[in-house]
Amino acid sequence: MTTSTPVSATSIELKIGGMTCASCANRIERRLNKIDGVTASVNYATEKAAVAVPDGYDPTQLITAVEATGYTATLAGSTVETTDDTSAIADDPELLALRHRLIAATALSVPVIAMAMIPALQFTYWQWASLTLAAPVVLWAAWPFHRAAWVNLRHGSATMDTLISMGTLAAFLWSLYALFLGTAGAAGMTHPFTLTLAPSHGAANIYLEVAAGVTTFILAGRYFEKRSKRQAGAALRTLLELGAKEVSVLRDGTETKIPADQLAAGDEFVVRPGEKIATDGVVVSGTSAVDASMLTGESVPVEVGAGDSVVGATVNAGGRLVVRASRVGSDTQLAHMAKLVENAQTGKAEVQRLADRISGVFVPIVMVVAVITLGAWLGAGFPVAAAFTAAVAVLVIACPCALGLATPTALLVGTGRGAQMGILIKGPEVLESTRSVDTVVLDKTGTVTTGKMALVDVVTSPGTTRSDLLRLAGAIEDASEHPIAQAIAIAARDETGALPTVEEFANVQGKGVQGVVDGHAVVVGRETLLADWAQHLDPDLVRAKAHAETEGKTVVAVGWDGQARGILVIADTVKPTSAQAIAQLKQLGLTPVLLTGDNEAVARRIAEDVGIDTVIAEVMPEGKVQVITRLQSEGKTVAMIGDGVNDAAALAQADLGLAMGTGTDVAIEASDITLVRGDLRSAVDAIRLSRRTLSTIKTNLFWAFAYNVAAIPVAALGMLNPMLAGAAMAFSSVFVVANSLRLRGFASTFNQTDSDRKDSRRD
Repeated sequence: MTTSTPVSATSIELKIGGMTCASCANRIERRLNKIDGVTASVNYATEKAAVAVPDGYDPTQLITAVEATGYTATLAGSTVETTDDTSAIADDPELLALRHRLIAATALSVPVIAMAMIPALQFTYWQWASLTLAAPVVLWAAWPFHRAAWVNLRHGSATMDTLISMGTLAAFLWSLYALFLGTAGAAGMTHPFTLTLAPSHGAANIYLEVAAGVTTFILAGRYFEKRSKRQAGAALRTLLELGAKEVSVLRDGTETKIPADQLAAGDEFVVRPGEKIATDGVVVSGTSAVDASMLTGESVPVEVGAGDSVVGATVNAGGRLVVRASRVGSDTQLAHMAKLVENAQTGKAEVQRLADRISGVFVPIVMVVAVITLGAWLGAGFPVAAAFTAAVAVLVIACPCALGLATPTALLVGTGRGAQMGILIKGPEVLESTRSVDTVVLDKTGTVTTGKMALVDVVTSPGTTRSDLLRLAGAIEDASEHPIAQAIAIAARDETGALPTVEEFANVQGKGVQGVVDGHAVVVGRETLLADWAQHLDPDLVRAKAHAETEGKTVVAVGWDGQARGILVIADTVKPTSAQAIAQLKQLGLTPVLLTGDNEAVARRIAEDVGIDTVIAEVMPEGKVQVITRLQSEGKTVAMIGDGVNDAAALAQADLGLAMGTGTDVAIEASDITLVRGDLRSAVDAIRLSRRTLSTIKTNLFWAFAYNVAAIPVAALGMLNPMLAGAAMAFSSVFVVANSLRLRGFASTFNQTDSDRKDSRRD
């Protein structure tokens, strides 16, 4: 690869097919990076390659290079085109083919395994029935493994596929030898129940259940993994669907409904209360409050008027607006955020599977042992048939049935227990990150806090009761659609009951509202609105207002009958369990960081309430990605917890993304783990459960290999018999399943006592 990078470069995205493990992605990446002027990053999870090439570079050269490596490649379509296809998963030919292989393998393997393990089912010539059923499984259903093994062999490497292919073919070919050239094909042949170790020439033993069973187990794991990976683009689909579908555009003074994608820069369009703003633009006329928390993280709706900029997909919470479109299509902030999510997913480091790493060492060792066994038997003067029997026995016993169960069973039980606790783990790749996570970055709005405005304090002037202040102010605000007004109205109704009727209601643009309630002329809004009516806050109210505002809270002044009567303090409130959750995260050895688009004062107040020391505030969505990237560059392994659209790219960029289930769909899709309850304590449980599940998988893999490693010397000495082989494989499988079932007893931290929490860090 050349060291000089062109100043002007073009990004090309390739869709890669045929990858079966992370080592495949590494091989393709190395091949592409050898091309002059090309810098490539291949992601196994998303099955895409992000390639930077010089301007004018012919992408067919990249496709040719990938195909020369043994895989397929096509130019990926644009985000908009690919994300419009809501049935992408169902129409995936690779996934459908894998499902067909799995269904057929399961149907054919069950009777083969049953006949081999239950002597009562071993009727006359049962072995030939087993061959008839097992042959399609080994030769057709397992074909993807054989093909991948061949590709690996051509490039001098060994992976899980190599072990599967080698073991299943060895078991199948041994069985063919025993059936056609040995004595296993004779009428009345059975698998004897003997526990003695004695040399055997193998001519009476068949292992078709091994070949068929292993193939089926591994196919099941691959199918569910691939189905999960196919959802990688769902975050982008959901993000783009957030925008308005239709827009009322002004043409010659008349409103005309058109699809939002037909809107052009410079067009003026109308946005009514409750509608989404169709695209980025500038307000031409009207005033309103715009709820932009979904995109910016600001907990308080933003007041906008003529000349102010607005962002597409945000919601108009107040009055009627006329907006001139400034950016449309791929230039909008929403489209930019979609690209951020896609880039974060593509750039995410692929996880190398533990089984592949073990196989990379285990397979060559097994092959060397088999060759040594063959040579030793021949050198000792034994017949060629006996020598080959011992050598093939080594290959057969090296293919463990339990290996196919090790990851799927632990994942099944672990994710099932997680689902019971409201924790949805998306796949085995997620678990790798949880062990090494040392920093947890938390969004504020909707994650640490409720994300909803609420009345938090009422301060009255002398002679005014709290009940009167709430009742009159609540009645006025109940007639307004503003989110802050609704927060006051709800609190007033909850505390004082039914609210009185309002007469002569009027909205004073940018300042507040006024009206007549029970004969009182009531004014509610900014301090300047009351000043317009010669109603001034007394010194105590001024001090209370200033103190609340220094904490980032919103203050609404209330007056009637010519006098300021009090203030109402509104704020986004902390969830009751957030402080406890932060303490538990610290007990797990994690450093919490509060990251928000909200203002510094609000962020500091929230952080102090829950016990977070590090605060990064007033950060836009792209800034959140940059913060995550910076922490990662400092050597930290970062978990991100968020719930909004503005968190999606950061969730995808983080080593571990956790989305609150009460948040937006795009955040959920971009994350690795979804916390259905919306309680931050679920994040603690998610990390503990993930770590425990990963530990269980590693234990399962160890024993899956250990049993077979222990049996290899027995096979090399020619003393392998079907009962011992079947018992060893069955026992290892039972151990793996039983070990995985222990995850069902995993306990939540929700009701932990202080003494229980002492052990939580070990999870």
